[in-house]
Amino acid sequence: MCGIVGWVDWERDLRNQGEVIEKMANTLRHRGPDAKGSWLSARAALGHRRLIVIDPECGLQPMIYKAGEHTYALTYNGEIYNYRELRKELEAHGHTFQTQSDTEVLLHTYLEWKENCVLHLNGIFAFGLWDDHQQQLLLVRDHLGVKPLFYAERGSAILFASEPKALLAHGLVKAELDGEGLAELFNFFPLHKPGFGIFHNVYEVRPGHRIIFNRNGHQITQYWSLHSAPHTDNLETTAEHIRELLKDIVDRQLVADVPVVTMLSGGLDSSGLTALAAKEFEQQGKQLQTYSVDFKESDEYFVPSAIHESLDAPWVKRVSEYVDTQHHTITVDNPELLENILVPMYMHDFPGYGQIETSMYLLFKAMKQHATVALSGESADEIFGGYSWFGSEDLLHISTFPWIAAFGKTDVVQGISSWFTPEILEKVKLQEYLAQRYQEAIAEVPRLEGEEPLTAKQREAFYLNLTRFLPILLDRKDRMSMAVGFEVRVPFCDYRLVDYVWNVPWKMKFIDNIEKGILRRAFADVLPEDVCRRRKSGYPTSQHPRYMQGVRDLVLQILNDPNAPVLPFINVPFFKSVMEGKAPELTHVFNVNPLERIIQINSWLQDYHVNILGSNISAPELQRV
Repeated sequence: MCGIVGWVDWERDLRNQGEVIEKMANTLRHRGPDAKGSWLSARAALGHRRLIVIDPECGLQPMIYKAGEHTYALTYNGEIYNYRELRKELEAHGHTFQTQSDTEVLLHTYLEWKENCVLHLNGIFAFGLWDDHQQQLLLVRDHLGVKPLFYAERGSAILFASEPKALLAHGLVKAELDGEGLAELFNFFPLHKPGFGIFHNVYEVRPGHRIIFNRNGHQITQYWSLHSAPHTDNLETTAEHIRELLKDIVDRQLVADVPVVTMLSGGLDSSGLTALAAKEFEQQGKQLQTYSVDFKESDEYFVPSAIHESLDAPWVKRVSEYVDTQHHTITVDNPELLENILVPMYMHDFPGYGQIETSMYLLFKAMKQHATVALSGESADEIFGGYSWFGSEDLLHISTFPWIAAFGKTDVVQGISSWFTPEILEKVKLQEYLAQRYQEAIAEVPRLEGEEPLTAKQREAFYLNLTRFLPILLDRKDRMSMAVGFEVRVPFCDYRLVDYVWNVPWKMKFIDNIEKGILRRAFADVLPEDVCRRRKSGYPTSQHPRYMQGVRDLVLQILNDPNAPVLPFINVPFFKSVMEGKAPELTHVFNVNPLERIIQINSWLQDYHVNILGSNISAPELQRV
């Protein structure tokens, strides 16, 4: 994986702008610690930070191809998993290659098929390609949006980058927040607005989309989307097809010129992928290395819940021994979590989701000492229906996002209304904002004519999870892994699998009366039966009272600092009462995560010098742009 940046300007000569491009690219040093490069021309300037995974000696970027007087320049982040087949196909069309890299194959797919090149790609990718002959810029993001790509138009200039921080390094983009950005900032529910780029007039290329920029403007095209159709395969054929797809996907994603490992939680998803990978390693005479995260004294303080039914450690041991991996448990202590509590904010350039991201960062940091690439079980729940709401008729018929309905929409929204000042509540209008986002999402759902009402609601839930919830998880994994120059691949996000499972009916997905039943059947020949039957348990978190107290102490420091930039936005007396344990009636909706968010918001407003547009709310640091 890598970090990419670019600047196209129709009215300014960019041949002397190397210093600006390098400044932008250097903000992404964490994404690409192994090499850097830049390319300048009159109208386009590209930059790159490289993490070497394939073809260490070659594959340098930006990669340039010249055909007579025509020049093509590519800066690319990702992996093309079918690049070997594409290379053979392109060679049959007369193309020749100088390297073994997938970067060169990607560049030649454009030479052969132009903007339709993306229709030939299987992988995780985000890239910018400048076609000097056509005088146009092509921006593309992979099918599910595993790799990020942001852009901004400022006058005659177009800027793009893997992360917003690189755009902010260019003088034309400011850390300004408009009304919609403010609503996103103070919406504490897990929800991703497609295309939201955090700062005013900054956007994210949507998953499965491409954008062509030229002098006349830009054209956005969706090159991949879900299509609803009757599922005609029987149960046995469906399970077999899923099994074969996953075997092919894992085999493709194990290809690298650097060490590859897997993440193993002992849950169905990561265990199944690990089993497939371990079998492939065994055939090569090697033993797979696996990794999991745990927390100091977790066995002493763990309390089972609907989200976390059991500790992972016993199940990790069970799977590791069964498929014969060499396992490593990374144990995180409370001081580490507290010391790194702001890392997610700096990696997202926006307040994140607390310790579930901090612990993931610490896990990847430890894994990076021994490997460069890992496979993860992310997204199986969204694709196969691993959450409780998919099978709950009551939750499905509440007109909001199902994960919000699961929390108890009315209670939670009313609880949150106690956290902020009246001015912010009036400006954000959280209920109206959530309702608007919900209606936008529902309008996109690809319907199937004649579908039963309950089945149609379940299809809606799958769409909402894939397009509004999953992006949060993918973004979390990308930012926390790339923070240490570590690549995480997500086999369940192969669009071929997503396409197929999308139309598998719920009665098959829930076969054997258990969530992800069809996936359990697909993995039945590689996992022990008890692992296949283990109920879902969410990503682990620390329940240690010292961590909880450490977070409260940090919030108290903010509340007692009259210059803290977050104070004009929050209900200070309420938060002080929470810190003093005087708000027990809100314990069902108020836990450590909102406190972690307050800490990150405060530092974000201060360190990014954020300016709130059209607001009379002021604090000392808010006026610095």
